[in-house]
Amino acid sequence: MPDSRLPPLTPPPDPHPRRPRLAAPPGAIDCHVHLFGPVSRYPFHPGSKYRSADALPETNIALQDTLGLAGAVVVSGAGYGPNTDHLAEVLQRFPTRFRGVALLPDDVKREHVARLDALGVRGARFVSAGHAGALPRLSPRVAGLIAEFGWHVQFYPHGTDLLDHADALIALPNRIVLDHFACIPASGGVEQPAFQRLLALLDTGRVWVKMSGPMRCTAENYPYASVTPVARALVRHAPERLLWGSDWPHTNMQGRQMPNDGDLFDLLETWCDDAAVRQQILVNNPREIYGIFRNDTEPA
Repeated sequence: MPDSRLPPLTPPPDPHPRRPRLAAPPGAIDCHVHLFGPVSRYPFHPGSKYRSADALPETNIALQDTLGLAGAVVVSGAGYGPNTDHLAEVLQRFPTRFRGVALLPDDVKREHVARLDALGVRGARFVSAGHAGALPRLSPRVAGLIAEFGWHVQFYPHGTDLLDHADALIALPNRIVLDHFACIPASGGVEQPAFQRLLALLDTGRVWVKMSGPMRCTAENYPYASVTPVARALVRHAPERLLWGSDWPHTNMQGRQMPNDGDLFDLLETWCDDAAVRQQILVNNPREIYGIFRNDTEPA
């Protein structure tokens, strides 16, 4: 009988990702994935709001191959809280296919950051108070520490609360990467104040945004129609500061339609019909933020 005290098991991703119609340019990078397991070695943090079946690096590498990608950025899963052991092992085992973004404890020391930096971690993730779970909140001390290593701050807003955090983010010494279309409700359209503030942040030249997780800013199912005008507006405004991510394995999708990852990749053609701009988003921009991947023969 299931233990009612445990958080729910998140639904698994579609186990049969199809090959996309859209051909990825050589060197394309998925800038947002989570990996989990094996659970026998890496139990979930007691403060996690969810649990996941194993989502192993080998499975994600097979997905990369299906989608035509050269690598991915592992964002340390909220399920592990500020424990970086799992992320460190993945980066050590698969240095040519992954870079990392870590969830760090509030009291993290310079030596810990240095070890992760050597493994390929290039940023630290923080979330706004609207997100539950064992997740770090914005810390100027930690942001200053990781800035010494050239790391960016990855920030996950909630709803329209980018408006509440914009000034604090831009005051940090780091470059800023915003998750999942900055989580701005797509139903509010491109004229809403939060989206206009996002455009202003992009204009600073220090802020990037991930075109990832469209299901995080709308309750719609695929193809997330209300996200399309938002994505197109971002492509018109600042294509040089956009990143794409699959958000695999799509946690916390209870009661919703699970998308196929081939379909998700094909959305990029709907959002951006210019192959040269897609090359920038998929190949050039990731290397600006995460550096050269170890399977690159030369800078993109």
